[in-house]
Amino acid sequence: MKTKPQKAQGLWGVEQLTWRSLVLGAIGSAVITASSMYTALRMGALPWPTIFVAVLSMTVLKLLGQTNLKEISIAQTAMSAGAMVAGGMAFTLPGLWITGVWSGPNVLAEHGWEVLWIGLAGMILGAILTWWLRLRYIERAALPFPIGMAAAQTLIAGDQGGKKSVILFSAMGFSAVFTYLRDSLGWIPAALSSRWFATRQMAVGVMLSPMALGIGYLIGPLATGVWFCGALLAYLVIIPFGPGTGLLASTDAAVVFKNTLGLGLMVGTGVGIIIRFILNLVQKKHGAQKAASTVTDGEKTGGRISGRTLRIGGVLLAFAFSLGAGLSPLVALLLLAGVFVATTMAATITGETGINPMEIFGIIVLLAIRLLVPVSTTVAFMIAAGVAIACGYAGDILNDYKSGHILKTNPKAQFIAEVVGGLIGTVVATLAMMALIMRFGGVGNEYGLPAVQAFAVTQMVHGIGDPLVFGSAVGIGALLYLLKVPAMTLGIGMYIPFAMSFTVFLGGMLRLVYQRLKPGATDDGAVAASGLFGGEGITGVTIAIVSMLIGA
Repeated sequence: MKTKPQKAQGLWGVEQLTWRSLVLGAIGSAVITASSMYTALRMGALPWPTIFVAVLSMTVLKLLGQTNLKEISIAQTAMSAGAMVAGGMAFTLPGLWITGVWSGPNVLAEHGWEVLWIGLAGMILGAILTWWLRLRYIERAALPFPIGMAAAQTLIAGDQGGKKSVILFSAMGFSAVFTYLRDSLGWIPAALSSRWFATRQMAVGVMLSPMALGIGYLIGPLATGVWFCGALLAYLVIIPFGPGTGLLASTDAAVVFKNTLGLGLMVGTGVGIIIRFILNLVQKKHGAQKAASTVTDGEKTGGRISGRTLRIGGVLLAFAFSLGAGLSPLVALLLLAGVFVATTMAATITGETGINPMEIFGIIVLLAIRLLVPVSTTVAFMIAAGVAIACGYAGDILNDYKSGHILKTNPKAQFIAEVVGGLIGTVVATLAMMALIMRFGGVGNEYGLPAVQAFAVTQMVHGIGDPLVFGSAVGIGALLYLLKVPAMTLGIGMYIPFAMSFTVFLGGMLRLVYQRLKPGATDDGAVAASGLFGGEGITGVTIAIVSMLIGA
């Protein structure tokens, strides 16, 4: 049954803001953040949570009764806020374990506060800058923000009935039970492999993971096909035939070669995104200048929240948290400047393409700061994390603002919701990352936590392997992106284990078949896929946190 119109309750004098939207959003943010951390570390990918939390918010609030799409939109904004905080951390900070700077069972006690402070700095900067950018990119430039548009349409369609809710929770329940049986009880193997391939130096297998299947479905057949091509090239060509033909000295050398090649392709994709961004700016120079000249004037009509005080206070808080994370005052100031530029670029790219390579922006700002000031390894990763978190947060919340704009949701209420959800998410992301790495014993393929993006950042911090191989891969990756070939997924396929790539590929093929058989039910498949990766992510993090608490 369609929801009944509801008069806004006006919590704290803010139209449309309600206690239950904030409470539900805060709880949901904790759950989604934990799930996102698990997904990012295990899969090297983090699909936008926007549609998932939209359906979840709608389901719960409809069960509570007397809701409307605006209240649902506000709860959705709070729920999704922590996901990209988790992504920003997972895509950068595990490099501290990779390099050996951090290790041991007391990492949480020794470094937990540093992670929390840089997380809060990035989150606050992302929130402040996103509020400012909303006027330009949502209300004036009217960029598509495809994920936000899809979320709004999902809510509008779901308002007519509860079918999507049943699909979501059924898939989530199956995935959660499967993950518990596999990871906690050990009744299901993590992967199936072939001894025949193993004896021929081919690490071929299939990962038994609902999450990988769901991610493959959401990414689609083209991207997963390219992803799988990378896996085939790395594991069935480079590793077995490189040493065999004498082109590479050994199997270990072949592994280093394919890792360097894969990481170079991923960084090259980021370079390609920046090149396209600059080209678009040049082509739209006059329009961009006009938009820039009217941003501050537009605050008069945008639902202003004490604009100047908000910006100054937020920046000062972020600066203080950056100092708490171990940055010097000069480096903290340079970080603030870098985040301002990077979030603007991230907002444009996300709005136009739905892609947000947050760790690439972290690398770019890090390299720029290093040209001016020498920094330690720890500080280097903190800089990358702060930028990645702010850029990820900005991209995600702008999708929510887009959805809210379509549904005519009060942006003030969304801003408050995103801050509440972001604060909860930052705390949960810190604990979840520590718990997962401690439980798995480290970061890397051999531990079951590939953390692909963190390895890319590590390469920038501590060498890049063979400069010729890496530089060539960067150039190829940029060129492929400009030719609209998903080089990022090609690089991921070369880096992460074959078994994981194969399951992701199966998910993409499942979507292809499903679209052919039921072309009108594509949304139902996407909701089911969201439930699959959500259920495994939530269960996986829960097991990790319990293991950390009991010392298992």
